[in-house]
Amino acid sequence: MSSLAADNDAETTQPPAMPTFKQAVRLWAKIGLLSFGGPAGQIALMHKELVEERRWIGEQRFLHALNYCMLLPGPEAQQLAIYIGWLLHRTLGGLVAGTLFVLPGAIVMLGLSSFYMLYNDAPVVEALFFGVKAAVLAVVVEAVIRIGKRALKNRVMVAIAVAAFLAIYVVKLPFPLIILAAALTGWIGNRLAPLPFSGAAHGKGNAPDIRGVVDLMFERGELDHTRPTRWHAPRTIAIWLPIWLGPVALIAALTGSNSVWTQLGSFFSVMAVVTFGGAYAVLAYVAQAAVTSFGWLAPGEMVDGLGLAETTPGPLILVLQFVGFVAAYRHAGAMSPLIAGSLGSLLTLWVTFVPCFFWIFLGAPYIEQLRQNKALSAALGAITAAVVGVVMNLALWFALHVVFGQVRSVGLGMEVPVLSSLDWRAALLAAAAMVAMLRLKIGMLPTLAGSALAGLVLQAV
Repeated sequence: MSSLAADNDAETTQPPAMPTFKQAVRLWAKIGLLSFGGPAGQIALMHKELVEERRWIGEQRFLHALNYCMLLPGPEAQQLAIYIGWLLHRTLGGLVAGTLFVLPGAIVMLGLSSFYMLYNDAPVVEALFFGVKAAVLAVVVEAVIRIGKRALKNRVMVAIAVAAFLAIYVVKLPFPLIILAAALTGWIGNRLAPLPFSGAAHGKGNAPDIRGVVDLMFERGELDHTRPTRWHAPRTIAIWLPIWLGPVALIAALTGSNSVWTQLGSFFSVMAVVTFGGAYAVLAYVAQAAVTSFGWLAPGEMVDGLGLAETTPGPLILVLQFVGFVAAYRHAGAMSPLIAGSLGSLLTLWVTFVPCFFWIFLGAPYIEQLRQNKALSAALGAITAAVVGVVMNLALWFALHVVFGQVRSVGLGMEVPVLSSLDWRAALLAAAAMVAMLRLKIGMLPTLAGSALAGLVLQAV
């Protein structure tokens, strides 16, 4: 009996064989098709498939990779897929993992964006989106609560969140400046008073030490590509910067600096550098620019785009694809609007996701040599706290434009609602969606579907 138990223990602790490239492609395709629920659900799905079930990567190395991806701009779940794909099968593995993580959702989003622009004036479609908008407000409020519970561990973190909210809502500071200020606050705070800034990074805790095939190969010294060479950084920069920015420069040269194509390429290239904290954190900044600065969308359409992105697999940042589609559709010139929208969608996808490969391929070999770094952890904790304040601003922005028909600007450009423009149907739907998600723990997709149907009924009334 004891011998049998020992055999079973050996079976559960011994990592499996290295997966073939074909096996990895099948798994990344599966993850891409099933990655609903935002970054938390996507990371949980990858953990289940890669660590718990297949044990291709160990628990501690998975969390170490996640910590690095949380420090980067862009969608951390996709970057984690690129990182693990790179660990398993070098650059090609990272390319396949990252592409398959985004591709299913991008295809669905392209179809939904086309449908939206063709039929959004139809009464039935308008009624459905009326309900979706109310549910999206509940989703954003739920995100504030979820991120807040994780990030606001003490009064210092609460103060950072409040300061970030006031900075973006009252003072109108640019989002990148708020993130930079939070990172500096965490880094300096860790040196002056380490206790309030410690333990805020993701991946902390007493995780079980599950070993994977990657860990075994590291011990054997078989993963040569994870050790940075003298020319790694210059070579990676020389390859990936032209891949990322070359099309943007070419489009600017061909269409001029004021074309919608140049505006999309340059604006979302900047977003790719400053989108710390995930899609919710940057949406308010993108919405402000897309609605106010460029005039690409109406306020309610940004909420519609987020509702579409919530229903697709892949990263939530795919909402930017919707923005690119609508902007190009409306500025098609002599081109067919659908073709122009599709090209705008493709351009936005390119400048949003290509940098993710650049960050991972550039930094992963160096990050593999790092372990716990308290200064980086403190900076990450402060950034996450600031993100709570930024997402609170997003929730307020959505609430103003969903529940009220009119808003007005007061001192310093702050928006306040015109109380007489309250839409009782939108308020009722939003309240019901919040009860469903926060109290009854009904999932996001059922809540979105139920709100859409309720919107159809209420519009009929």
